[in-house]
Amino acid sequence: MTIAQELDSQKGISQDVIFPPSDLYSDEPPLESELHLEQIMLLLKCLKWLWRDRNDFYAAGNLTIYYSPRQRKSEHFRGPDFFVVLGTERKTRKSWVVWEEDGKYPNVILEILSDSTANTDKDLKKTIYQDTFRTPDYFWFDPYTQEFAGFHLVDGEYQPLQASEQGYLWSHQLGLYLGIYEGLLRFFTRDGQLVPTPEETAEQAQQKAERLAAKLRELNIDPDTI
Repeated sequence: MTIAQELDSQKGISQDVIFPPSDLYSDEPPLESELHLEQIMLLLKCLKWLWRDRNDFYAAGNLTIYYSPRQRKSEHFRGPDFFVVLGTERKTRKSWVVWEEDGKYPNVILEILSDSTANTDKDLKKTIYQDTFRTPDYFWFDPYTQEFAGFHLVDGEYQPLQASEQGYLWSHQLGLYLGIYEGLLRFFTRDGQLVPTPEETAEQAQQKAERLAAKLRELNIDPDTI
């Protein structure tokens, strides 16, 4: 059976199917490079920090998505490099098992391209995300060549996203832009502000405090006495 036939057959899965156990570990291969790992961790860190008060989402990287109870996971498919599921419980998981998550698939997926995965990411995976997952927002990015593209699901088909003046692409699901900053993909707010990491937030606060202290000293006020 081809992968296309397998995907089509899933639509007719009987209610009597005995589903595999949900306690399935992720089964992803090592990342292509240190830069791939850095990119994934950066996106996770920024989004979780921005949404630190929210408990209605799940974000992960290089984690297996089990979506077919017949075969658990196709040998032709590997989990996304980065994905976000909305409207779900924020908790640690060993993998994402669709049939144990109220049938939820990712709302946003990003693949980080490499020489060995680019063709699959742009062809087979794009088809799976469009036709089976129905993931509304799909992006890919190459940290070496800086190739960056995004798509939004419209009437069941992916349509290319048009870049803003700054070259950012809008994620309808996240309510954020994605754009290249210092060679890596970052999130930006609707008004174009960079979404900081926790470390960057602390650094900004420190710089603000130092500027305030300097201003007070100009006014002959010792900031340590305030």
